[in-house]
Amino acid sequence: MANKRILITGAAGFLGSHLCDRFIKEGFDVVGMDNLITGDLKNIEHLFKRKEFEFYHHDVSKFIHVSGPLHYILHFASPASPIDYLKIPIQTLKVGSLGTHNCLGLALSKKARILVASTSEVYGDPLVHPQTENYWGNVNPVGPRGVYDEAKRFQEAITMAYHTFHKVETRIVRIFNTFGPRMRLNDGRALPAFIGQALRGEDLTVFGDGSQTRSFCYVDDLVEGIYRLLMSDYAQPVNIGNPDEISLKDFAEEIIKLTGTNQKIVYKPLPIDDPKQRQPDITKAKEILGWAPKVSRAEGLKVTYEYFKSLPQEELNKQPKEFQSNK
Repeated sequence: MANKRILITGAAGFLGSHLCDRFIKEGFDVVGMDNLITGDLKNIEHLFKRKEFEFYHHDVSKFIHVSGPLHYILHFASPASPIDYLKIPIQTLKVGSLGTHNCLGLALSKKARILVASTSEVYGDPLVHPQTENYWGNVNPVGPRGVYDEAKRFQEAITMAYHTFHKVETRIVRIFNTFGPRMRLNDGRALPAFIGQALRGEDLTVFGDGSQTRSFCYVDDLVEGIYRLLMSDYAQPVNIGNPDEISLKDFAEEIIKLTGTNQKIVYKPLPIDDPKQRQPDITKAKEILGWAPKVSRAEGLKVTYEYFKSLPQEELNKQPKEFQSNK
């Protein structure tokens, strides 16, 4: 019997590439798609020799054609860091709107089940803590982060419209801060920013007073949650993340200890609309998917640090001196 076939958009990105690995391991034929604006072929070059993998260099904001059957679609194409979406705001809005529309249209025509990657950013700077799926959010649509936050909110709305009107089998995952190998050092997020600065012998930059919190989930745990959600019968949004919350000041101190460096922390003004708190309520994921994270932050950080340490020096030196956020 032929393998089930899945399309993964954003396949050359951090999360997309790990999803390609997982679905090949599960016995799927994987079609990867990426326009490489923020993705990197290095993340998936180990798959090119495999007969179960094929790659389309394509922008999902334009019409998508994939010949042959498709059973599943994972829509993970999107810039996902503040540096990216402040640099390419129009593309960010287009991939969340036009790109999602095209993926949903493809799912409809192929009779495929589709899972779209939403984000904890739909909650904005939350007035509810921890964030549950029934919280509607506190988002500034015209602020600098609005291009990403509102693209994702629209993405959820059109996905649910296709589900109710066209009866497409849809799934929505709200992804909280995730880390692991293949993260880009220069994407402006707290974890790679801190590790990059430590490896270069620079002081660690914390925005605001460092009291804002984040909850970091290791990538293998996230991929497991996504796999379970795709295979479930649940169509409403589900938070996937690690509820182990930490302040960014304490997190920076953890990185200094992990790397064995003696850098100090320097503080800079908080960017506009930067969330003060971020912690998932994962009750729904536990009850519906039987999922909870297994990898501790300390375990995941060791693996991630070794990955960053193994990068060539020129990669380390690409890190910008100024960071846009401690997302």
